[in-house]
Amino acid sequence: MEQTIAINFKGGIISPGILYNILVAATKANVRTVRFGLRQQLLVDVASYHIDTFTGELDQLAIPYERGHNTCPNIVSSYPAEGIFISNTWLTEGVYKDVLDAIDFEPAVKVNISDSDQSFTPMLTGNINWIASSVNEHYWHLIIRFPKTNVTYEWDQLCYTNHIATVTQLLEQIITNNAEQFIDNEMASGASLFSMLEQNDFILKSAENPVALSSFNLPYYEGLNPYNNKYWLGIYRRDELFDIAFLKKLCQLCLETKLGQLCCTPWKSIIIKGIDEKDKAHWNKLLEEFKLNMRHAANELNFQVEDNCLEGLALKSFLVKHLSIDDTRTFGICFGIKTRKKSEVFSSILIQQRYLLNCFGLKLFPVYDILCAKDFNPNERTGEIFSRSNPKTILPEQLRRAILRFHQYRSATIKLHNQSPISPQRETAPPAVAMVHQCSICLTVYHPEIGEPENDIQPGTIFENLSENYGCSLCGGAKSSFKPVAIAALQTL
Repeated sequence: MEQTIAINFKGGIISPGILYNILVAATKANVRTVRFGLRQQLLVDVASYHIDTFTGELDQLAIPYERGHNTCPNIVSSYPAEGIFISNTWLTEGVYKDVLDAIDFEPAVKVNISDSDQSFTPMLTGNINWIASSVNEHYWHLIIRFPKTNVTYEWDQLCYTNHIATVTQLLEQIITNNAEQFIDNEMASGASLFSMLEQNDFILKSAENPVALSSFNLPYYEGLNPYNNKYWLGIYRRDELFDIAFLKKLCQLCLETKLGQLCCTPWKSIIIKGIDEKDKAHWNKLLEEFKLNMRHAANELNFQVEDNCLEGLALKSFLVKHLSIDDTRTFGICFGIKTRKKSEVFSSILIQQRYLLNCFGLKLFPVYDILCAKDFNPNERTGEIFSRSNPKTILPEQLRRAILRFHQYRSATIKLHNQSPISPQRETAPPAVAMVHQCSICLTVYHPEIGEPENDIQPGTIFENLSENYGCSLCGGAKSSFKPVAIAALQTL
């Protein structure tokens, strides 16, 4: 009785004015909640007898949409993480918007545009995956994942920023015009694809090394958090449903406080950046008015579930419950749940559902396979089958064992990384630490002799050597919010 209308927000960037108009149109069609999808889309479920009302309103607003099919998957970008989870990079807000504006067509294949030094946005879930070079400003690596396959190919050239749009369009045309060769074909050849691309018209540079995919470190992406003398707000909904009345007021508050954009993420959440200190109370008031919980457990936030998948959501709820009961540490792990054969899910550990009996539309006896990505990095895509054909009753225990395998791998990696010859200078005992750093927001202390092993910061790591993305383990305050304090002064408090 319902149809899903998908509205693409290119790169996950949303104008609050446009979103407000869409929500008004949805209200006229008697819609009360909306969802955000894995590819940074707005998904609106509309009763069949209200479809014409809603689509008619969208037509009047000149807002493109798709009705019940997915011929134009959205362009996904890591823009929502820029400035809050990504810093010290040449890939700025302006560069993102230049690239996205230049792609003035709706690609028929999935396109991803990502910074190389982040793991908030999946890098290789697209078919045409652009990854910013970490050493050559305004140049991009390109990895092709042929549609409906796991076959990948990395181009041996770096492409200049200004030519991304044109190369994307030409590659899309080659792939779609030669579907038998490049779509749903495990023998698809990257060399054949690029032999059909005329390369003389572009600024290219030979890639000296393959792209170095960053290690996975998914940040805590909800709540009202400080950064760069501003605040950002992340909102996650357990059931993926956002109340239209709430989103309308959110859009109005954005406009009233002169925020020209908000973002949706591949985690089906939204992020509002650039909130001023003076406006913080207004945002807290909005959250209180709609009684929104802002502090879900990380082992719940770190799941990716397919769009329009009630089965997947139910399985997620089942597994999260058991992880919580067992108090299982899941920091650093991204879980995926997959119930469809050709769907794309980003994960370190994947729970894949299949049926022992599946014929003529009859599906009986569900079982679950657990797969681990290579090095537990979701961007790597290849890995191992950890456990096969698990009934639901033993799935939580098998998942717990897969998590144990992750921690064993992480411990071995840290141990190997720390093994180095001890120089004569280090044989003498270091002087006692006289100074520590204290968060000026919540007074949490970072002590270099203790570190933060729970956040993979080893004892002996001095504050100056922490990543610029480091945040307070209690309140999330930025590294800049920490001030040096004498230990003696702390002891007198």
